[in-house]
Amino acid sequence: MTTPLALLVDDEPDILELLEITFARMAIETRSAATLQQAFSLLETDTFHICLTDMKLPDGNGLELLDYIQAMPVPFPVAVITAHGNMDTAILAMKKGAFDFISKPVDLTLLRQLVGNALKFSDSENTKTPATRDALLGDSKSIIEIREKISKLARSQAPVYISGESGSGKELVAKLIHQQSARADKPFIAINCGAIPYELMESEFFGHKKGSFTGAVSDKKGLFQAAEGGTLFLDEIADLPQPLQVKLLRAIQEKKIRPVGEQIEIPVDVRLLSATHKNLAEMVQNGSFRQDLYYRINVIDLTLPPLRDRAADIPLLTTHILAKLTQSEKSAQSIMNKEALTALQHYNFPGNVRELENILERALALYDGKSIQVDDLNLPIGQQHIKDAQEYDPAQGPLEEFLEDIERKAITLALEDNKWNKTAAAKQLGLSFRSFRYRLKKLQLED
Repeated sequence: MTTPLALLVDDEPDILELLEITFARMAIETRSAATLQQAFSLLETDTFHICLTDMKLPDGNGLELLDYIQAMPVPFPVAVITAHGNMDTAILAMKKGAFDFISKPVDLTLLRQLVGNALKFSDSENTKTPATRDALLGDSKSIIEIREKISKLARSQAPVYISGESGSGKELVAKLIHQQSARADKPFIAINCGAIPYELMESEFFGHKKGSFTGAVSDKKGLFQAAEGGTLFLDEIADLPQPLQVKLLRAIQEKKIRPVGEQIEIPVDVRLLSATHKNLAEMVQNGSFRQDLYYRINVIDLTLPPLRDRAADIPLLTTHILAKLTQSEKSAQSIMNKEALTALQHYNFPGNVRELENILERALALYDGKSIQVDDLNLPIGQQHIKDAQEYDPAQGPLEEFLEDIERKAITLALEDNKWNKTAAAKQLGLSFRSFRYRLKKLQLED
C-alpha cells in the first residue's frame, strides 16, 4: 500500500513542527509550506492524499488553496485550521467543500481522528459504487439532483440540515449520506428529538455518571458516544428545548461533550445530520430556535421535494412498494389497474411516500385478488383538499383523521349541491355508487 502523503500549510513554525511530528507518528509522509505560493509549487510536483491548511497566510488565505485543490482533476480532502472560536470561518470553508476543520490550539486526539477519516475516504473513494438509485427511487429531475448532492455531501464532514415535509424520506437520505461516506463501517444512530422526555434529554444526548441523579444506578453512554466514529441523525431537531440547544451548540463547536455528573469533557468524533418538517428559519425569527445553532447545523441545506411535485415517479414507487408488500416483482407490475395508477398520480399526497405505502398496503387488503381498482385505494375525494392538505401539521393529530375530515367535508358539499341525491353526488365526485355508499358508512354520514 502507498504511504499517504500530506500537504501541511501554516506560517507558524511551531505549529508546522507539531503537525509534522503528529503525522510522522501516524506513518504519514509530509511536505510543508509557509505560504500559498509554496503550497501551489508542491502541488505541481507531488501527489497528495490530504491537505491541512491554516486560514490566514502571508500571501492569501486557506480558502484560495481549497478552491485550487477542488478544481484539480483528482481533488483530495482539505481540512482547515481556524482560530479558536472562529466558527464562521470554519462554516464558510465547509460550505465551499472543506472536508472538516480543527481549531487552535490543536487538539491532537481530534487531529488524529480527522486525518484518519480523511484518509479512509481517499482509500475508499475509487472503489465506492454509489447505490443511491436503488434506495432513493425516481427518475424525476429533482430526485436525480438529490442523489447527486448525496454523493457530494458524503465526501465532507460538514453538518447537513435536511428539510422536507413529513414522510418525504429525510431519514432515508441521512442513511444514504452515511452509507456513501468514509464512516459507513461505523454506527448510524437516529433519534427523534420530539420523542425524548424533557427531563431525560441531556442524559440521552451526552450520557451520565453513576449517582449523578436519582435513578442513575450505573454509567451510561449518550447518543454522541454511541455514534462514535459514525453519524448521528437528529430528526425533528426543532423540538429541542432551548437549554439543550445551548449544549448541542457547544458539542458541535468544540467536538467534545460532558456527561451529566462528569467533571471533564470527552472528545467525540461524530458527523451530525439533522432534519425537521418545520420551518426553522421562521422559528429563529420568533425566538424559539437559537440562531447560532441554526447556522451551525445548516452548513449544508438539502431540501427534499414533496411527492406531489414528482408525480412522474409514482409508477416506479408503486411497483417497488407493491413488490415489497407482495414479495413478488412480477405480480407488482400487473396488479395495479391503469385507472387506479392515474388516480394516484393526480392525488396530492400530504403524507408523501409514507402515505403512498399506507394506501397500497390498505388496497392489497381490500382488492378482489385480480387487480387494484380506484375504489380499493380509498383516496380522499374532492379538490379542495389539495390546498388544505398542504397546511397539515402532525401536531394537529393523526394523518388519517385529518384526511377523513377533509373527505367528510367534500361529501357533505356534494350532497348539498345535489339536494342530497346520493346518485348525483357520487357522479359529481367521480365515484361508483358502491364506493360512495362505503364512504358514507365509514364516515358515519348515512341517514
